[in-house]
Amino acid sequence: MVKSSSSSSETADVQSVLEAVYKSAKRFVGRGKVATYIPALARVPKEKFGMAVVAVDGSEAVVGDAEEAFSIQSISKVFSLLLAMRLRDQELWKRVGREPSGNPFNSLVQLEYEKGVPRNPFINAGAHITTDCIVVGNDDPKQAILAEVRALAGNPAIDFDMEVAESEREHGYRNAAIANFLKANGNLESEVDDVLDVYFHQCSIAMSCRDLARAGSFLANRGVDVATGRRIATERKTRRINALMATCGLYDAVGSFAFHVGVPAKSGVGGGMLAIIPGEMAVAVWSPGLDAQGNSYVGVKALELFTAKIGRSIY
Repeated sequence: MVKSSSSSSETADVQSVLEAVYKSAKRFVGRGKVATYIPALARVPKEKFGMAVVAVDGSEAVVGDAEEAFSIQSISKVFSLLLAMRLRDQELWKRVGREPSGNPFNSLVQLEYEKGVPRNPFINAGAHITTDCIVVGNDDPKQAILAEVRALAGNPAIDFDMEVAESEREHGYRNAAIANFLKANGNLESEVDDVLDVYFHQCSIAMSCRDLARAGSFLANRGVDVATGRRIATERKTRRINALMATCGLYDAVGSFAFHVGVPAKSGVGGGMLAIIPGEMAVAVWSPGLDAQGNSYVGVKALELFTAKIGRSIY
């Protein structure tokens, strides 16, 4: 088993496990389909594959294309939820639920029969609610999200991919329909266009696997930033974010992922995945080919191999 430790031998063990997983998972590279409904994502080569691990002791391990930036897409919902919980933690849960959706991430059907209250903050409708909280609570909401992610990753160069943001805006009809439905049901305070603008930009944030693992490592460390020791969230809020990732982070594939992998995770249609092993480490994977549920085909396989090799599951 891999244990969190400051010793160089333990760091080497994580690196060797990661290299073994990378070698085994490479046979799946090229499978799946890239997201085509966002044209800027459709051009990303399916052959890309990287992984990064950041342990709670601060040690890091990377393989493959772990230093190349990619659009994190829905993984950004973890960070927008963090900000929304800081701003309106109690009120937030009256506007969005905490249950798995069992439907695609951009479904309108469930939202309609539940009268404009999204099932959880990780489907698109729920993320519009958390984004709305950030819009209301900040003079410059886009910069507020960007500043938080930069600080968590320790990388001031992280930025929006403006091509992706524009592509999202030009083809965001379904998101517009969701936001307008929320507004019609009185569950969106800001103007629809303002919420969508911030939402499209947060999804376009470009990060590497190393950046992403660093940014998510506080979730493995009881809410404390691994690099700086700064408290990012209370232990209670950290547990709740991890719980939502475990139950809602992969949409209608969450049960299968829990069965095969067994840790909290959040995926994005850019092919990225952030997984948390509480008390030990954050793991980021990127490979653009998606499975039928919109999750990275290689990413799911790699995380299954990784948790099996180190003998970890939260269940």
